[in-house]
Amino acid sequence: MLEVSPNVETSHSKITVVGAGQVGMAAAFSLMVQGVASELALCDIDEKRLQGELMDMQHGQAFIPRCKIQASSDYSISAGSAICVVTAGARQREGESRLNLVQRNVNIMKGIIPKLIEYSPNCILVIVANPVDILTYCAWKLSGLPAHRVIGSGTMLDSSRFRFIISEKLNVSPQSCHGYIIGEHGDSSVPVWSGVNVGGVRLHDVNPTLGLEAEEDKWEKVHKGVVDSAYEIIRLKGYTSWAIGLTISTLCDAILNNKRSPYSVSTLIKGCHGIASDVFLSLPCVIGETGITHIFKLNLTQHETAQLQKSAAAMAEVLAGVEF
Repeated sequence: MLEVSPNVETSHSKITVVGAGQVGMAAAFSLMVQGVASELALCDIDEKRLQGELMDMQHGQAFIPRCKIQASSDYSISAGSAICVVTAGARQREGESRLNLVQRNVNIMKGIIPKLIEYSPNCILVIVANPVDILTYCAWKLSGLPAHRVIGSGTMLDSSRFRFIISEKLNVSPQSCHGYIIGEHGDSSVPVWSGVNVGGVRLHDVNPTLGLEAEEDKWEKVHKGVVDSAYEIIRLKGYTSWAIGLTISTLCDAILNNKRSPYSVSTLIKGCHGIASDVFLSLPCVIGETGITHIFKLNLTQHETAQLQKSAAAMAEVLAGVEF
């Protein structure tokens, strides 16, 4: 080939994914086939599995937008990343308390976050490992980055499940259903029924008791379906992967392309809705090239506010027992 310009590699859309498990590889695959990343770096301690995953992905390169893929257990491969996605974490053992699981995963984070920042000091961290709200807070503390550059996947997937289940109930497209799940990514998540709209029609205006237990059409079961979704998928196939992979890819796309899209992600919410603690929970945030640019001020009902504050208090209690 005749070279007409210097062959200089750029890394403005380089993304590192830490963790080659089901979630990490679903994220990497989504980032690759959707053309979000021009360069992918995969990191994991299991070198054998990592090389197998690398080869398998590389062999499909003829059918997708160009993406340079590398893999190594050495974090130097992550150098120059615009975004570092962390999916690595320990699973809960039988009889293990939640706090002990948190501490084990915090200890894992201690070995990951400083290395990522060493090689990519200007990156945005996207934390996916669970419990995501606790670990996003820990990543913020360990990284020394400003809070707007440390983002937890939070309830972004919960909100997508919320929209899907509403769409099934009403037999309309999920893209025409709008609503947020906020707070903790977990059993204490908060459905914002007061803000749900379908095709521009606010359902709370049509049915003021929407989502309450006494409500005739049993809309509260929609939120139960959201909470139970992950448990049911894990019961059926052993893990969740594809939907969270697409969630991560969408979030990274919004960052790299400065889309200014609103998503419910885990961020520092001190000062919001009467919360005085340094905790990370999900609220709708505008996502752009610098990370989180704005946090939406939702017009929550008293009931929704009380639920969010209760979730924040529980989160602060857990964080008080974590050793950094």
